[in-house]
Order: sequence, then structure tokens, then C-alpha cells
Amino acid sequence: MDFLALAKSRYTTKKYNPSKKVSEADIEALKEIIRLSPSSINSQPWKFYFVSENSLKSSLADASIFNKPKVDDASHVVVFCAIDDVQLFEEKIQKNLPEGAVAYYKQHIKPLSEAEIKSWFGHQVYLALGFFLSACAAMGIDSTPMEGIENEKYAEILKLEGYKPLFAVAIGYRNVEDANQPSVKPKYRFVAEDVVESI
Repeated sequence: MDFLALAKSRYTTKKYNPSKKVSEADIEALKEIIRLSPSSINSQPWKFYFVSENSLKSSLADASIFNKPKVDDASHVVVFCAIDDVQLFEEKIQKNLPEGAVAYYKQHIKPLSEAEIKSWFGHQVYLALGFFLSACAAMGIDSTPMEGIENEKYAEILKLEGYKPLFAVAIGYRNVEDANQPSVKPKYRFVAEDVVESI
């Protein structure tokens, strides 16, 4: 299937089949794909947690507000986290990135306020989200991006240090009764003329 066809068929899954799990081979492939996500200056200010263990996933579900049924029934929930320690980030890039990338950070990002720097970290994590959702679609795996989570509770459950959860993605396979799938509820987007211009 070409990418345009995938874009037309992919949708946000609202109801999962709890008995159908994503294979370990596909999970390992997704881990490698997300590791290869693009980011500004190759900054990679992130961590991704793939959670499938039932009790841990259940605890995350309880901290997922209206998304609880999706987390409960999905095969895995993937938690997308941004680094939350500017000094730690600077140490990591100084050690791992080329001189030009570090110089760009020092000139254009470091002079910003701490809140603005952390916002920039978050922007990179959202780039990874788009990459990940596309990969899931290409592999025939259904997905649900979820900002509707209790971030502080997620951090406590996962015992995070130096990183903070921004959002999560439930992955698995749709329940045949999911009313949100395109065969039941046609996909709606604004017309091209409203959102795309050629100049």
C-alpha cells in the first residue's frame, strides 16, 4: 500500500480487541523505528517506554482519564517522554553530537528561558509521534495518540527521573465493532484549499 492510501485508511482507534497482541518481532521493529525518528540538530531529547505488563498497564490505564478503556484493551501503551533536565541534555549532546550541532544549540536554544528550552524538547518528541504513527499504519497496527493522561501519575508509576511524560500511544488491533473506523465513520478533514497553498 502506498503512503497516500495509508493516510486515507489510518484512523484513531477507539476500541481495541484485547485478545489480539502485537508480535514481539513487530514491537522490536517499532522500537528501532522510533529510535531513528528525526529531531532538530539530531538532539533526541526523549525516551520511549513500551508497556505491556498487565499490572503496570492497568495502573497507567487508571491514570488515563477517558482513555482508560483503550489502554486496558490495547496490546501495548507507548509513553513518549521529553528530557526534563537541561543540564543532563547538555551533557548528552556535548558527548554525542558533532561540534556544529552543539554550536547551534548554544547559539540559538541555550539563550532561551528554561521553559522555552523544555518546550523545544517537547517539539522534538512530537516529531517522533508522527514518525511512529506512520510506522504503525505501514505495519497494519492500529494506534491511538493520547494527550488525555495524568502526566504526573504516569511519571510516578514509571518511576521517571530526568524525564517527563508528554503523551502516550495505545497500539494493537481494532475491535471489529469500533465505530470510529473509516468503513463505519468516514474520515473527515478540511478541504485541501483551506489548509494547503502553493505560492
